[in-house]
Amino acid sequence: MEVLAGAIMLAFAAIGAGIGNALVFGRYLEGVARQPEARGMLFTQTFIGIALVEALPIIAVAFGIMSVLGIL
Repeated sequence: MEVLAGAIMLAFAAIGAGIGNALVFGRYLEGVARQPEARGMLFTQTFIGIALVEALPIIAVAFGIMSVLGIL
């Protein structure tokens, strides 16, 4: 049962990261389309947003791997 729980954690971490990154990058593209001269500032903020979005899935992957290996 622990292996199944770990696999589910890994799957939802991947799905959540994909959806979160798509939303952040989609908003970046909308911002550049509306105001092309702000591209540099938006690009920097986009990468900060992607880093924040990726933090939770990375933690979930760590817990998922520990669960699959039986450490947790």
